[in-house]
Amino acid sequence: MASTPKPYKTKAKVSVVAEAALIAPYQSLYTNSISVLTSAKNGLSAKAALDFLTLSGFTREEFQDTFKTNVKTIENYVSNASKLDASLSEKLLKSFSLFEKGIEIFGTAKAFHLWLDTPSYGLGNQIPFNLMDTITGISLIEEELIRIEYGDLA
Repeated sequence: MASTPKPYKTKAKVSVVAEAALIAPYQSLYTNSISVLTSAKNGLSAKAALDFLTLSGFTREEFQDTFKTNVKTIENYVSNASKLDASLSEKLLKSFSLFEKGIEIFGTAKAFHLWLDTPSYGLGNQIPFNLMDTITGISLIEEELIRIEYGDLA
């Protein structure tokens, strides 16, 4: 039984140029597993979470469900110049990497978000967005994107 896709909801439109600008400060932090590990252990600035929220087009509720944190808490961290803990930092870095790949394949973050809300055959007809709450889920989505990129849709 396949789930029906959720409607894509976003408050603001982000241009492709703005998408690249939101990703750019974090690219060097996820170039390889050691970079991700080191950066996550050092903790990202809380602004990274707000940048991802803007990039992804997730609603506040979607962000909160996926990252298991409250947006208001993140906003407080930003105003206090606090850093995020290692697990949230790691999940954000993996998510930035995932969105970079998704934008590369689908053209825009909005188009990628639409795909995230559509059941995927390669993921057992699960909705990819529902897998984003774990590192393993993000890895599975990434593998599916690579299959799509190379035309391996069977």
